Amino acid sequence: MDTPSDLRGARRRWLASVGVGLAAAASPRASFAAPRGGCALIAGDALARYGFRDGHPLGMDRQGAFLELLDDGNTPVFPGVHEASATVVGSAIAGLDAIVAGRCTRTFQPVGGFHHARRDRAAGFCVYNDVGVVIETLRRVHGIRRVAYIDIDVHHGDGVFYAFEDDPDLIVADVHEDGRVRYPGTGDADETGLGAAAGTKLNVPLPSGAGDAEFLAAWGRIERHLDRFAPEFFLFQSGADGLDGDPLASLRYTPAVHAHAAARLRVLADRHAGGRLMAFGGGGYDRGNLAAAWCEVLAALGR
Repeated sequence: MDTPSDLRGARRRWLASVGVGLAAAASPRASFAAPRGGCALIAGDALARYGFRDGHPLGMDRQGAFLELLDDGNTPVFPGVHEASATVVGSAIAGLDAIVAGRCTRTFQPVGGFHHARRDRAAGFCVYNDVGVVIETLRRVHGIRRVAYIDIDVHHGDGVFYAFEDDPDLIVADVHEDGRVRYPGTGDADETGLGAAAGTKLNVPLPSGAGDAEFLAAWGRIERHLDRFAPEFFLFQSGADGLDGDPLASLRYTPAVHAHAAARLRVLADRHAGGRLMAFGGGGYDRGNLAAAWCEVLAALGR
């Protein structure tokens, strides 16, 4: 008989091999969220209602028992995952459309900036990479190619970085806790882009315990890097998990980091991109910290 650890290992192998997506299954025409050739898991509240009451052997709790065992890893499936994740992406595209149409110059979307998701899989609490979709939409729909992506989340933005690692028009500046001690284990200083994109990517890993002084000391490099390439559009992932006390990290920022970064990026966006800047909340797992940091971002961008 398989042990619980055997079952968890089998689930991980299955999820990795098929690229599972979870459809809402509210009707026979439910939308699917799975890579081409993968396996879509069809589940949801509507299907769960098929069952009998009063302890019947075929009860309405059967699907829940299955999903409870299946939800393993850091990005588990759940009923409605596609709809919720698609709303994040759709909201980002709506913000982009508003900027391109001239209805506003800047946006801030606190639930967004899911920078670990890859083109073919979810990862690190991130199902769909909304920032990546914005970048592709800027290029394919609006003809805006030279885009800056600035990421101050405590975790390296690997889903954006590696999707565009060989793209010379995606300018990256990513400050994060050292990948040797922090998920996803990437973002070394020598990762600067591949081929024609060499030098367009700047990774600044900070040691555990680093605070405002270390961040501000590195910030000058970021501004010089961005000025060098004069981006046409700015994207800012303002993760708040670098603040002191976050349960999933070991940096020691105060909200002054976010105030400074947002204010300076606004200046750079005005200089190079007609002010066009989209900011996203990203990570942050202490509620008081994220509220304070994001209020500073909005204050800097909303003046």
